Amino acid sequence: MALNKQKKSEILEKLRSIFKDSKGIALVNFHGLSVLNSTEVRRSLRTAGVGYIVAKKTLAKKVLGESKFEGNMPELPGELAVAYSKDDLSPAREVYSFQKKLENKISLLGGIFQGKFLDKDGITALASIPPRETLLAQFANLINSPLRLLAVAVNEVAKIKS
Repeated sequence: MALNKQKKSEILEKLRSIFKDSKGIALVNFHGLSVLNSTEVRRSLRTAGVGYIVAKKTLAKKVLGESKFEGNMPELPGELAVAYSKDDLSPAREVYSFQKKLENKISLLGGIFQGKFLDKDGITALASIPPRETLLAQFANLINSPLRLLAVAVNEVAKIKS
């Protein structure tokens, strides 16, 4: 469907504000996504505090070209949507979870992290990072592990001596 000039300018302004105000941005291909799955994705993203907008590639490329992001813009094949949030990792993480769940009907094309363009591999690596709470639990386990092993060793020595 062709867009009139006024609608295009509204979309351009919305994209400019998204790229300017958001910390984390994921560029998404949603080729083959059914309406039911699309509704599920949007609802889940909304509850996670992630915005989601479908945009024409030409308009998105124009706004991305105007922006001051470092690096090279990733390739944008297929249909394009933009997932964005005030959190750095939420958009990529949420879309990545749906990518696994929906068998690649939705996929990450790239993204923007801390003012730099990331390609598909870079944004996927970021999306794979566990949440903060999980990382803290893993760190606590790492710190606790030598103490626990020392206690087990001392207990075994005590068993042998008695």
